Amino acid sequence: MSTDPPPAPPALGKVPRTERGRRTLRKLLDAAAGEFAEKGFHETSITGITKRAGTALGSFYTYFDSKDEIFQALVSDMSDRVRQRAMQSISADMTSLETEHAALSAFLHFAREHKEIYRIIDEAEFADPESYRKHYETTAQRMLGRLRAGAESGEFRDDVEEAHAWAIMGMNVFLGLRFCVWSDDRTIDDVAEVAARILERGITAGNEPR
Repeated sequence: MSTDPPPAPPALGKVPRTERGRRTLRKLLDAAAGEFAEKGFHETSITGITKRAGTALGSFYTYFDSKDEIFQALVSDMSDRVRQRAMQSISADMTSLETEHAALSAFLHFAREHKEIYRIIDEAEFADPESYRKHYETTAQRMLGRLRAGAESGEFRDDVEEAHAWAIMGMNVFLGLRFCVWSDDRTIDDVAEVAARILERGITAGNEPR
């Protein structure tokens, strides 16, 4: 049974009111992910999405007005699913380093299961720049919140700031590209452990710059 959250409402006034509606919306978003990943934004069509989803064309317009709108909803949905995976992997008794290790592991597992996330987010840079920027800004803000919590507990350096969050996020993104999308020749635990050791030597208390 999937642990992914239900799809977020695509637009105001188009919220599924039934379980059947939520399943249909999930089918459309999953089909859109496959189409956009394989064909790119410009070559993907609404009919291709509905055919892949096994739904009627009218079902698409129940939730979306255009290809642009489902693409925007898809970027938001994938970003939210990554967030949910990270939240599910973290527990209150973890240290700050353990929390970052768990969050990265969750992301890497998601990337291996959904390699299409990289193509879709890359497409968003040009097809929907606002969604592209929002995806990374909200991810960095969540990470910054965790880093600041670590600083407050005394585990991380007290000078951690936004640039640290963006640097760590960049590392995580490229680790996912190399070890989840391009190949899976190392275990996720191994890759996450390498990242954890970098953080341990870089931002834990006692490693402040002189």
